[in-house]
Order: sequence, then C-alpha cells, then structure tokens
Amino acid sequence: MKLTLDSKRFEEQQFILVRELLQSIRVKLQEAGLSGEKLEELTASIGFSVASVIDDTAAIEADGQEVHPYLTFRTSEDELTHCGENSYTHEFVYEALQSLYEQRAR
Repeated sequence: MKLTLDSKRFEEQQFILVRELLQSIRVKLQEAGLSGEKLEELTASIGFSVASVIDDTAAIEADGQEVHPYLTFRTSEDELTHCGENSYTHEFVYEALQSLYEQRAR
C-alpha cells in the first residue's frame, strides 16, 4: 500500500466524510422523533464530538493505554492519502451542516 501526501485531496475527502457522518446522525435522530432546532443542535453537537475523536483532539485512554487515531483515505486500490498531520474534520462540521441544509432546500 502506497502512502501519499496530498493535502488538497485529503481535505476534500474529510469534507465528504463529515457530511456523510452528519447525514447519518441526523437521520437517526429524526427516527428517534427529534425535529426542528433540537434536531439541528444535537446533530451538530454529536457530529463535532465524533469528529474530535477522529482528529485526536479528544483524549482517548482505556486501561492506561492512550489511543491516537491518524486518519487516511483509500483513494485507489493500493493508495492511502494523508495530510502529513492529524486530521481536522471537526473544522468542517458547520460548513457540512450548511451544505446539507442547502441540499435539502433545493
């Protein structure tokens, strides 16, 4: 497997991942009966929390062992793309939510 540094492609992939996570969270919250402002607030809050764990900005420890995720994307059959540092998916949460709102408004 080849590891490729491509910040632009990585950023595009992060945005798509965050948007899909938020869409999945939103659907499950709707299925649980939430709607309106509460739905949107919880979608954002849960999405931001999940993204923070992925980005290694939330401390993860179990039984004295620290865990530090490092996100890559499989961009071809034998290639993983990374950005050279920890991911920053949490920075896309509100932009991705806006994208989902605009998509639903059409």
